[in-house]
Amino acid sequence: MEQKTKVNAEDGKQELTITREFDLPVELVFRAYTEAGLLEQWMGTKVLKLDSKKHGSYELETTDPSGKVLFKGSGVIHDYEPNKKITRTFEIANAPLGVQLEVYNFESLTDDTSKLNVHVVYESVAQRDQVIKFGMAPGINMAHNRLQEVVGKLK
Repeated sequence: MEQKTKVNAEDGKQELTITREFDLPVELVFRAYTEAGLLEQWMGTKVLKLDSKKHGSYELETTDPSGKVLFKGSGVIHDYEPNKKITRTFEIANAPLGVQLEVYNFESLTDDTSKLNVHVVYESVAQRDQVIKFGMAPGINMAHNRLQEVVGKLK
């Protein structure tokens, strides 16, 4: 499967960038990140809280069929510019990975296409490298493929 989502992680740096072009208008890609119902569909996780605004916050949770929590993540939204930018923190509960800072820039390419540019800063190079080892690149590519599929139905 083609990796349409590109992850660039330079050696020795505690940051990385993620880029992806979508065959979707920028407004729909932004909605995919800011509306609970859409986020749940393409991420495959439950949205416990999503207060999409400056100084808002969010909480996500994934459980197995028996209800056991497999993943819980949360953060604070520091900057929010509709269809342009989201700056937020992200932290996985009960994981030794620390807090990361994420800056999402949404760019309109044409009326029907857009580009997402994400800059992620980690507390350390080791933390960033650990996240990459967990399979972050193929995972985010798969999630973005689902985003394209789910949100594409809204066009």
